[in-house]
Amino acid sequence: MISLIGSSTIILPLPSAAFVFAAGAILNPFFVGLLAGIGATIGEFTGYFLGLGGRKIIKDKWKKMVNKTEKLFQKYGGFLVILIFAATPLPDDITGIVGGILKYPIKKFFIAVLIGKIILHLIIAYAGLYSMKWVLDVLGFGS
Repeated sequence: MISLIGSSTIILPLPSAAFVFAAGAILNPFFVGLLAGIGATIGEFTGYFLGLGGRKIIKDKWKKMVNKTEKLFQKYGGFLVILIFAATPLPDDITGIVGGILKYPIKKFFIAVLIGKIILHLIIAYAGLYSMKWVLDVLGFGS
């Protein structure tokens, strides 16, 4: 739920990665990463539907940014661009908005974001598992 809410916000991002990091240290990091990735994927549809519904207004207002992202989609393929932005801390809301503006196929968008978000959240959850002892030691709570 935290990843879904965190990915749904466009203007004010929530630090859902911190929760995934901590949960990965306490719970099974594979399932934490998998569920967080699914939640984040669902949350990314906010940007997609914003772009789809406000295509004309957004395209006119943010013409330069939309054109740059559209060129990335054309040069590297939308699927790859969406996947890379979803799997990294890059601002992937813009790929969702542009995907909606360009009417990028929703199934391809979903699959690209899902793969990327699961990869990202698995890395964060396993980082939590393998580094929480160190974090607790640094904070003075370790044994």
